[in-house]
Amino acid sequence: MDVDRDLFRLWVYLGSTPLFGLTATLLAYAAGLRLQRAAGGTPLANPVLVAIVLLGLLLQATGIAYPRYFDGAQFVHFLLGPATVAFAVPLVTQLPTLVRLRWPLLIALAAGGVASGATAVVTAWALGASETTILSLVPKSITAPIAMGISEQIGGVPTLTAVFCIGTGILGAAIAGVVFDRLGVHDAVVRGFALGNAAHGIGAARAFQDDAESGAFAGLALALHGLVAAIAIPATVLLLRR
Repeated sequence: MDVDRDLFRLWVYLGSTPLFGLTATLLAYAAGLRLQRAAGGTPLANPVLVAIVLLGLLLQATGIAYPRYFDGAQFVHFLLGPATVAFAVPLVTQLPTLVRLRWPLLIALAAGGVASGATAVVTAWALGASETTILSLVPKSITAPIAMGISEQIGGVPTLTAVFCIGTGILGAAIAGVVFDRLGVHDAVVRGFALGNAAHGIGAARAFQDDAESGAFAGLALALHGLVAAIAIPATVLLLRR
């Protein structure tokens, strides 16, 4: 009974302070990691997806509003910026390879960026999506903090863009290994760069699970894609509207 009373007091305390959002987020992600390990490390049991489902169920069951949850979870959101910058650390060790492959990587970056945006726009247009939805889809393969800023600038809905970004990252991380194997792509640089270019941070995290070299080039692709897209996408949309 004392244990139950202590747990109840802890829940009341956490539920009434910003610590609830932070604690729930960390526990949900830890549960996702444990589930993935129990499933043999399969990317289909992505910890981010598991955490989203668990948090959604928790908020629904407790009736806690999302803004109240985010009061605490925003600390994790803040760490997205430093985490993105931290991708540069392992990249330093790969500088000789980066210099040697600079032109193929730049071509791959451009091709991947155009393909990700164009396929999303064409598919959404063919399905009858609204202009706002289409504009929200354009930056879906860019890391979420940058994508949300681009979406707001071009007339999309940042929150909708965030959903598309997370979905793209989870799907990319889940199927990339199978796709690469079926296509006979085994080079760590190619696999990592493609993952970072198409599936941003979640894809880069998946690449680091393979090896440091793959993760380093995933981080490079993530950063370059965000930098180029932040300039190219608004400029392209502006030209098309004239």
